[in-house]
Amino acid sequence: MDRRSFLKLAAAGPALVGPVSAGCTVGNAEGYASGTAIGSQPSAPQTDFTFYSPLAEAWYRAGDYFEWTSTTRNNAGRRVNVFYRTFGNRSNPALVLLHGYPTSSFDFREMISFLEEDYFVAVLDFPGFGFSDKPQDGYSYMLEDDAMLVDHFVREIVGLSRFHLLTHDRGGSVGFALLGNYLAQTERQYEITYHFISNGGLFLPLTNLGQGRYQRDAPQGGRLGHMLGAVAPERPARPRVTEGTPQQVANADIQAFNDGIGARFYVGKYLLERAANEYRWLDNLRESPVPTALIWGLQDTPNPPRIGNHIWYNYLDKRPVESSYWLLPTAGHYPQRDEPEEMAGIVRTCLEVGIPTPEGEDAFMRTLARNRTATSPVYMGRSIIENVYFPGAVAYSPDGYSF
Repeated sequence: MDRRSFLKLAAAGPALVGPVSAGCTVGNAEGYASGTAIGSQPSAPQTDFTFYSPLAEAWYRAGDYFEWTSTTRNNAGRRVNVFYRTFGNRSNPALVLLHGYPTSSFDFREMISFLEEDYFVAVLDFPGFGFSDKPQDGYSYMLEDDAMLVDHFVREIVGLSRFHLLTHDRGGSVGFALLGNYLAQTERQYEITYHFISNGGLFLPLTNLGQGRYQRDAPQGGRLGHMLGAVAPERPARPRVTEGTPQQVANADIQAFNDGIGARFYVGKYLLERAANEYRWLDNLRESPVPTALIWGLQDTPNPPRIGNHIWYNYLDKRPVESSYWLLPTAGHYPQRDEPEEMAGIVRTCLEVGIPTPEGEDAFMRTLARNRTATSPVYMGRSIIENVYFPGAVAYSPDGYSF
């Protein structure tokens, strides 16, 4: 289905009738999504690195680098090279995608193919991830620093005056920090026009890793202890994966580049910063004037849907600003990898079709149900429980019903 047919059918519903590829090339002979990158060959290639995945190698060779000077005090002005890519026509609405832990911008490869014809898409690898620098000599990998990096990226590197923001996992925390800085500015140099948030440990008490739930009074225990213990420097490294599915081999290549496995121990400490700031960041989300969509893969075990439910009910549901909550029944922790077409379809629905008012969402959900497939997103309507009542002329009392 082309874009025009999609919009016509969706507007008639209105409903998410299925995302479209809009004629985008899903892959080429080298097996990677097509797109126009700013720059070409990275400026600081790791020349001695052997790729086993043509997908990972093609992604790397189509990207470019910029230099970032850390704003974190303990990093004392350290500079790192940051890998990035762009796709699509710069005249189209812009989408900035922020990846999670412990992966990279490559997570969005398939999803981008469903968006790049109608959007200008920009992705990067945070320091410590993907094809960016991964120093392991005392460098502090901080969420607030990464938020400042994203600010620099959109202003100085890709030159955006307005953009939609989509975040996943650790990228969600970076996005919250960026949002806080954005709200604090009296004169903004750009406009965040839509905020998409997907699976992640965005409220640590409800995560599902390690020794039960997250221990705030024992930050080295719980989930953080589990994550860091799995990659502690004294543990022997597992052999690098060189055979398997294309996704597995590509991920192994990207992890091995600049010793990403060794960097995990240092990058994983971000959960301490997450724990110290999450209530403030979520309060910012409640007060944000930016339309927001929360998207959750239902089969996520480490970050189960109870996290999304908590954020929706306490911070988004009652906002006067446009808000929506979507569940992807066949996706897990990585909805952009598990169901890239459906994920892109949610983005298109929010941006191109629009979210119904609370009064119109019952019809919206009924239309969705008529077009549902096994992989279709589930739309969660807004509901102010205090205003819900059981109507009727019959009154209840312990003595019986009045007629």
